[in-house]
Amino acid sequence: MQDLYDVTIIGGGPAGLYSAFYSGLRGLKTKLIESQEQLGGKVLLYPEKLIWDIGGHPPILGGQFVKQLIAQAKTFDPTILTDTKVDFIERLGEMFVLHTAQGEKHYSKTILLAVGGGIINPQKLTLEGAEKYEMSNLHYTVQSYKRFVDKDIIISGGGNAAIDWAVELSPIAKNVTVVYRKDTLSAHEATIQEALDAGVQIECNTTITKLTANTDKTAIEFVTCENSQTKQSYTRQVDEVIVSHGYNREASLTFDEAISIPKKDDYYFEGKATGETAQPGIFAAGDILSFEGKIHLLLGTFQDAANAVNSIKTYLEPTANRNAVVSSHNEIFKEKNRSIIENSLSR
Repeated sequence: MQDLYDVTIIGGGPAGLYSAFYSGLRGLKTKLIESQEQLGGKVLLYPEKLIWDIGGHPPILGGQFVKQLIAQAKTFDPTILTDTKVDFIERLGEMFVLHTAQGEKHYSKTILLAVGGGIINPQKLTLEGAEKYEMSNLHYTVQSYKRFVDKDIIISGGGNAAIDWAVELSPIAKNVTVVYRKDTLSAHEATIQEALDAGVQIECNTTITKLTANTDKTAIEFVTCENSQTKQSYTRQVDEVIVSHGYNREASLTFDEAISIPKKDDYYFEGKATGETAQPGIFAAGDILSFEGKIHLLLGTFQDAANAVNSIKTYLEPTANRNAVVSSHNEIFKEKNRSIIENSLSR
């Protein structure tokens, strides 16, 4: 049998990463399993978006924030596995067995579910041959603004992400056009107005119907759009195409018959603010956890993680303190603090 861990965290987004840090702080033998190749969760979809709502932290780019979260998560050397998808969890006596899509088994005394909105896959453009342009100028997320400097861009979608990208790209692009299949955008009114003020052209009731390649067949050169009301279509030359049609949520994690956890909306696990679920030994944190008074912000995610780990600690060691000692008084940071201070003084 493989090593038995005190806690196995499923999910490597903000909730999972902070849980890994806090679990190490509480002296628990920790493993984190992430289905994607990279850690970071949904924040990876918006690496160049600024995050403003983290208490006491200056605005930070999503990509940099993820790097800092990962570095923090590794503080106490947890075992971290990426590109590993947990399919099935069973209870075996006083422990749990996690079965992966690769046929591996992992053993743990407790489970911390931090899978957020599930495995996120963008809804693809359903046009024949579209996938061959994904390596060139068809995008489902904006990884770097530099690529779009002085470019003619068309964005398909009417939600917050689509309009946010339109607003942020408009100062650097040659031209930004948004097409949306419905007659009214679903994004926030203030953001829509900001896009219009920035000169973004918005065309509702309009859908991309055809992609035409350049002479080398390596990239999209022309896009054909059709208005569903007038039935008129037009073809225009473009440099970049961004598709923001939302995401498909895969929630294929299942449990054996001995494990039963009530769900909200047939997806989110119902539990307590302490991270406990109805199943002893299984805890949750972040977007996947539902409880009265839930705060759906990053600051709430971190509190969820700390509460869940503290609950795990007392579940495993009933006589342990409910909360960890704060960092300013915690002896575990003594050597690390000294090293950081010495490095800062030597610069």
